[in-house]
Amino acid sequence: MHVNDLQPTPTKVPWLLTALALVIGVLLDVLAPQPYTGLPLLAAAPLVAGATLSFRSALAVVVVTCVISVAVDIERGRPATPLLVDLAVVGLIGVLALGVNRLIVRQGRDLALARDVAEAVQRAVLPTPPREAGPLAVAAGYTAAQAEARIGGDFYAVQDTPFGVRLIVGDVRGKGIAAVAAVSVAIGAFRQEAEYAPSLVTLAQRMDEALARAAARSGPVTSSEGFTTAVLAEVAPDGAELSLVNRGHPPPYLVHGGALVRLDPTAPQLPLGVGLGDLCAVDPAPVDVVRLPPGASLLLVTDGVTEARDKGGTFYDPVLSRRMRRHFTEPEALVDALTKDVGRWTQGTHADDMAILAITRNRRPDPPPAA
Repeated sequence: MHVNDLQPTPTKVPWLLTALALVIGVLLDVLAPQPYTGLPLLAAAPLVAGATLSFRSALAVVVVTCVISVAVDIERGRPATPLLVDLAVVGLIGVLALGVNRLIVRQGRDLALARDVAEAVQRAVLPTPPREAGPLAVAAGYTAAQAEARIGGDFYAVQDTPFGVRLIVGDVRGKGIAAVAAVSVAIGAFRQEAEYAPSLVTLAQRMDEALARAAARSGPVTSSEGFTTAVLAEVAPDGAELSLVNRGHPPPYLVHGGALVRLDPTAPQLPLGVGLGDLCAVDPAPVDVVRLPPGASLLLVTDGVTEARDKGGTFYDPVLSRRMRRHFTEPEALVDALTKDVGRWTQGTHADDMAILAITRNRRPDPPPAA
């Protein structure tokens, strides 16, 4: 980001406000009876310019305001002493306005640097998934609750393993740097164990243990304060079978033939990292298995989607949305449609971060023509 991008944007509104303050100040100075003058409004013009315009434009406004102040005092026949006092007041406020302008630019530069660092951290922890993995096409999207906040606790990952394509979508409790630290542990544990865990149940247990160890190292944290919800999925090498383990996360959706079907878990399970690994080992999360027809998609989301509300407080449900009842052939189109639909539902006021991951089973290629 260039420094020039951090300058106050010279839009029409700041210029209009500055001009309005100058015009009204001159009119009051010329037409109002003594001792009423327009000096306060004249002095306000540099302040508006300093807070909203570039340094050069603000400096020009300060000079013009000083000239106008002197010209009006001369036209009204004021003695030299009041004239110099008015000029000193306007000049002093103008200097303060220029100082405010410099402070705004410096703070903008610091904010931009902090945002760039946060974005770099987010990209390092949460890299863009591959466009293809095994028999699947892949797409993902991330929408922050606030444009200024480019870092959060939602995450996703896709990995082609000897057992098939494995993927995860999750949400750690909390926001900011602390959340990203937990995300790094979750993503790291997933990438490491996805290559060797013989089943999704084992993969979930090992991630549970990794998150619990990380929480223990960071200090005493109760199970209600630190946890990670997640859906783990595995697509068989031929793409025909889909296995799911849901650890306290919003269920995914099977998208096929213009319909969305919510894949609720067989039994509710605790989130990852709550420190109950022994209990989960005795009673592991059941694996739900569904068919994934050619051309069908799996849509995984975080609670930024399922807990999005309209003005009336009604939760968004993609199953009930007419705009989502379309035949999607590409995961990118599915992610884009859902993102836009949630934005329309909330009118752009997201209350939480929103992560979306979509995979589409590639259709079998047509057989080669007979010779």
